[in-house]
Amino acid sequence: MKRIFKIIFVLSLFFILTGCPGPEVPPQEQEEAKPKNVIVLIADGMGTGHMEVARLFEYGREGKLFMETLPYVALARTYSASHNVTDSGAAGTALANAAKTNNGMIGVGPDGEELVSILDIFKEQGKTVGVVSTNTVTDATPAAYVAKTEHRGNQAEIARQIYEGEYHIALGGGERFFLPEEQDGEDLLVAFEEKGYQIPKTRDELMNIEATADTRILGLFHHSFMNYTGDREILESKEPSLLEMSEKAIEVASQNEEGFFLMLEGARVDHAAHAADFGGIWREMIEFDKAVEYAVNWAEENGDTLVIVKSDHETMGIAASEVMDVESFKEIGVSPEYMAQQLEIDEETNNYTAESIRRVFSEYANIDLDDEEIEEFQDNVWDGNDPEGRLVFEHIVGWEIGSVIAYYYDGGVMHRRTRARSDSTGGHTANTVPVLAYGVGAENFDGVLDNIEIPKMITDIFGFEYEVQGN
Repeated sequence: MKRIFKIIFVLSLFFILTGCPGPEVPPQEQEEAKPKNVIVLIADGMGTGHMEVARLFEYGREGKLFMETLPYVALARTYSASHNVTDSGAAGTALANAAKTNNGMIGVGPDGEELVSILDIFKEQGKTVGVVSTNTVTDATPAAYVAKTEHRGNQAEIARQIYEGEYHIALGGGERFFLPEEQDGEDLLVAFEEKGYQIPKTRDELMNIEATADTRILGLFHHSFMNYTGDREILESKEPSLLEMSEKAIEVASQNEEGFFLMLEGARVDHAAHAADFGGIWREMIEFDKAVEYAVNWAEENGDTLVIVKSDHETMGIAASEVMDVESFKEIGVSPEYMAQQLEIDEETNNYTAESIRRVFSEYANIDLDDEEIEEFQDNVWDGNDPEGRLVFEHIVGWEIGSVIAYYYDGGVMHRRTRARSDSTGGHTANTVPVLAYGVGAENFDGVLDNIEIPKMITDIFGFEYEVQGN
């Protein structure tokens, strides 16, 4: 053994003294390693305040979320082409198409020119691609990866574009946009089945699907948004969780030897934040964090995957205030939206009855409103722009309920009046958002980025050319 070491030493000294370069390293070993798969996880509306609320509620001040253990961290700016503060349509377009657009637009530039989705780039490389969301699969963030429209509200058109694009996996809510009532009499679910897609409608149906290289899934588990995590028990929901949808999507996509690209969205973090629902933010963030943990653990075992965890924008300026009543927030077991559904209408005034308002706040939030507070709430849920004097949409009633609760229990959050005046976003902010990364190529995600840089960085890591149409 000593003789071998002497030979190595002598040869090394020879190469140094003579200037001989020594044995050449094969070109394939000189190149940086490239991943085969990418998993993008997006917590819609998540800022660092949402992370801190979830961490404190779940683990206490000395604990940490799993996503906080990821080795590479950056921040991203999120402004849109039209506003300092982006909506989810423009933000999703930036993350999926590497270009700024106006609020409300999906997959197109400000002038309506079609952009190139990173999902299509990976699909053209023979990889399995898909989107998963606890929103409708046709709403802003998933839609930005699979569709092109100047108006994000065109969800029926987005459903048709998912069909025409033949994306391999789409899991979430929004069944109604695929039905004949929204599709000029055609049942898109039947059309998907004829193309070989499996269409599970419950958790059990999804989890029982066998994963093969040919498996295609359109899983639609709610006619609209999927239910909040906190509401599933009381509603006896049969929906899968984000974690379960993520598990099945990865199981199916990983059957492709060419690799895959998946976008997994925890959409209702944003919805809970719009409602200033701190208990909801906690529960939705923890569910999202479990999906992150599963994806990272899978990637660690796989050894050939890049995982990126990020947000599209921040919602409502959420902060863990000094006097925040954590325990009171945690004791509220249902969403403000569910509470809104329990209110009763006064047939004479067409507004909610004082008795039902008082009962709902007392029963679900342990808050006793006085007469003045009830009257103020009734004023806030009245649509001042409607000449016939009607109530605002039910989900906005939930926002108003959540704001009252946040005020009582001292959660740090944007004032309801500012939210109401935020016409294009309903309470988003321009705050930078976190970007966390793990796996092959993760070291590239560092510093302060612009959101449109992220998809370009991903394709660069994979060695793909990204040409953004219209720019």
